[in-house]
Amino acid sequence: MLVIAALAFAIQPARAAEAAYEKPLLRLAEVLGAVHYLRNLCGETSDAWRGKMQELLTTEAPSPERREKLVASFNQGYRAFAGTYQSCTQQARSAISGYMEEGARLSKDIAQRYGN
Repeated sequence: MLVIAALAFAIQPARAAEAAYEKPLLRLAEVLGAVHYLRNLCGETSDAWRGKMQELLTTEAPSPERREKLVASFNQGYRAFAGTYQSCTQQARSAISGYMEEGARLSKDIAQRYGN
């Protein structure tokens, strides 16, 4: 009984760290989806940003439930702009710049706070 209590106590900090890590990771996935849509809309003809999302999934090796959440966030970012922009405009280019900066910030923050 004491071993189970000790194990449960040890798991709680890991869950707390995972919960703190999850929010910025989900946001990064959403940003990748937005950038994938917008950059292709504005002339980039590649799957580079979808590839970055795949790299994230490969590196994370998430459980099926977490993978589903990450993919849903990517798709949400993609669809949010697919419903807003049908052509490359100055606002779309500005959105690209903003999301590129946010993605870089998130990546750096995640690596610094939670990286090995």
